[in-house]
Amino acid sequence: MTPGTSTLLLTAANILIPIAILTFASGFFPYKPFLPGLAEYEPLEYGPPPEAPFDKLVFMVVDALRSDFVYSGLSGFAFTQSLISSGAAIPFTAHATSPTITMPRIKAITTGSIPSFLDVILNFAESDTTSSLATQDTWLAQMKAKEAGKMVMYGDDTWLKLFPGMFDRADGTSSFFVSDFTEVDNNVTRHVPEELMHDDWNTMVLHYLGLDHIGHKTGPRGPNMIPKQREMDSIVRQIYEAIETEESLKSTLLVLCGDHGMNDAGNHGGSAPGETSPALVFISPKLKTITSGFESPASFEDEFQYYTVVEQSDIAPTLGALLGFPAPRNNLGAFITDFLPFWPNKNDQVQILLRNARQILNIVTATFPGFESDGASDDCHKASSSTDELACQWRSITQDLAEMKGGEQDINGWLIAVSKWLKQAQELMSSTASNYDIPRMFTGQAFASMAVLLGLVAAGPTLTRSVKTSSPFACIILLYGVMMFASSYVEEEQHFWYWATSAWLVLLLIKRTRIWVYPAFSIVPVFAVTLLMIRIARRWNQTGQKFAGEPDIARAFFSDHKMFLWGLVVVTYLWNIQFLSTNGFSRFPQTASAVIATALATASATFKVAFTGQDSPELMTGLIKTMADNEKGASLVARARVTFIAIGISLIYTLATGRGLPKRPNPTMKAVHYLLLLFLITQSRATNIPLFLLFEVLSHLLSDLDLNLVEITTTSLLLQYMSFFAFGGSNAISSVDLSSAYNGVSGYNVIAVGVLTFVSNWAGPIFWASSTNLMLLKLHESGHRNLLKEHLALLTVFVTSSLFFVMAACTLLRTHLFIWTVFSPKYLYSMAWSIGQHLGINVGLGSLLFWLGTKYTQR
Repeated sequence: MTPGTSTLLLTAANILIPIAILTFASGFFPYKPFLPGLAEYEPLEYGPPPEAPFDKLVFMVVDALRSDFVYSGLSGFAFTQSLISSGAAIPFTAHATSPTITMPRIKAITTGSIPSFLDVILNFAESDTTSSLATQDTWLAQMKAKEAGKMVMYGDDTWLKLFPGMFDRADGTSSFFVSDFTEVDNNVTRHVPEELMHDDWNTMVLHYLGLDHIGHKTGPRGPNMIPKQREMDSIVRQIYEAIETEESLKSTLLVLCGDHGMNDAGNHGGSAPGETSPALVFISPKLKTITSGFESPASFEDEFQYYTVVEQSDIAPTLGALLGFPAPRNNLGAFITDFLPFWPNKNDQVQILLRNARQILNIVTATFPGFESDGASDDCHKASSSTDELACQWRSITQDLAEMKGGEQDINGWLIAVSKWLKQAQELMSSTASNYDIPRMFTGQAFASMAVLLGLVAAGPTLTRSVKTSSPFACIILLYGVMMFASSYVEEEQHFWYWATSAWLVLLLIKRTRIWVYPAFSIVPVFAVTLLMIRIARRWNQTGQKFAGEPDIARAFFSDHKMFLWGLVVVTYLWNIQFLSTNGFSRFPQTASAVIATALATASATFKVAFTGQDSPELMTGLIKTMADNEKGASLVARARVTFIAIGISLIYTLATGRGLPKRPNPTMKAVHYLLLLFLITQSRATNIPLFLLFEVLSHLLSDLDLNLVEITTTSLLLQYMSFFAFGGSNAISSVDLSSAYNGVSGYNVIAVGVLTFVSNWAGPIFWASSTNLMLLKLHESGHRNLLKEHLALLTVFVTSSLFFVMAACTLLRTHLFIWTVFSPKYLYSMAWSIGQHLGINVGLGSLLFWLGTKYTQR
């Protein structure tokens, strides 16, 4: 095969990657348009809709309010618990389906429907307007349509993006940009007393973010958690006492709820019990007329399912009945029957559930055109499908309604039957919420398989040159592909990379025993140090699902050994200064080079200290804390910009003056590597910075092994994936780290924030891509040719193969219980790995660095 042909095949394979990804995604994540317009009451033989017991609503969302935060004996919600005991509050656990992040949860709460999984992406793209609910039917739109008062909102500005023009008074706060625990909530609370004195509103939405921020920083058992719960409880007290005393608020309903929960690590986005179990409390003195109270605090529940468990989508139709408007048109929620006693007249109770059932029936019949609502209703359990069984049960319900004689026993039996039908219809529609476009999914897989074949042909000569050397690479592809079909292995993928990396490095060291470059030394110390570094990296951040939140180095160890952490951070910066001053700024005297390198590192370090002082104050101690306190007045945005600009100018200067240096080998690309390393350090959490020191030592050891091309590529692949998990990554949406997404950004810029978010989450893989370039350049200097093309061909084979396996798993397991909680997030991560890391970093940045390196090494 000619070099031109292999290059063409490799280019075509990489072009097919985004085509395959987007084609498959358009079938796997179809955009589901909602019916526009507002629902209206349809006439029933029972007369007008029942009178609503409430006319005003205070909807208080506490972000990440897990059920035990309100209900358990360790809760800080003492006043709320007293309301539950007295009967002035009715508690529930509102099940939140995955993805458990704010935007899709608000959509579920307000529309009563099941949001698309693509809302995961839209949740991070804050400026996105396609996710707006402006044209969709929600309980907010229904309350506004009543024209009984103004709409006000204070808190998370996600509400303002979802409901543009909905609120008459509002003050929004960014859920990503603010990192503190107090100011973000004080900005909400300061409006509450004034609004409680106004009588011109009928809906007030409050969305508090502080508790969620505390969870992300210190976990659900952090020292700030109980004080924050008490603060939120005091807001509940303030509103409840106003409802009791203010005449204009006497018919006001207060709803306290979480949009989602959190896991033991304080994160959310997945499907762990803690993440899917937020609290839901309806509060009003009027509730004492229908309940005598509940035991509170409640006994501990390991699965966080306290009291009655309802669906978050049930909130919409329940609010409709309680406040006097029809359920939203796309609602799949079921009215919560605990509130039926508000209407003593049984005909009113029948009407409430019948309207709810007919509204959901419209969606069922639109989804299943063959749904038979007429016909026989005998032997429903013998129906051939769940859809036919549901249709049979509906026929039975309508027949019983027509034949009902009005006796209380008959009505109660019918109410139970229709409540059961509502839940079954809800379950059926939830399981079919995504109408897969199978032809598009297969087309995407076809493009991916074509990319695999083209990559294999391009990499064929390299793979067949030494079957013995290539066999571990092939084994990695096959084992990884098979692993994608098991949900538990996908959740705990990090173990595969840790063990595979350890085994591969041991194999490399054993193969090098006879040609060890330092014959005076034994292989044993190097062997031990290498495995020790992998073991330390493995324990740095506990990730995955099974062990998330367990003690690790980054959170548990460093929280008790703060000075040791900052000592390692200082050593990492000193390492960077040493190698940057040695390899960079070569046209300056050595002393001047050291001063420049020190200035760059100081700019980065002072920014990290100041940032950590605000982002993670629990890590500050001693002199570091004093430094952070002295620099509180300085703008973090300005500091970050100074650091980035200084690194950028240094990079430009290094590249512009790198050619023709007398020093051999040319140090320019090493200087570029250490400038990139400084940027990655700046974009990483303080607790992860020492990992770069560990990886630098490992990189130097590997560089001395004189690896061949296949060995370099295999090593690079393994270490890129291993480092991603070592830095705290996983296949769960909850592990996405947004703490450094706004470094140097004063407002929302989707491109800048997107790049910074990717860099901060893929810092480890980016480091190893750069380190791999240095190994390839070293091999190039020894006379090897076509290195970059062969290296990229091997990586392309792995990326396209893994992408195909993930697509196949998502297709075959599309009816699996964990399709949306495990396999769909995995596909999103595969998109990021394929487009971001492979095409953007390995192919794009890697090719550029290698090309520059070859130019600077020319004599």
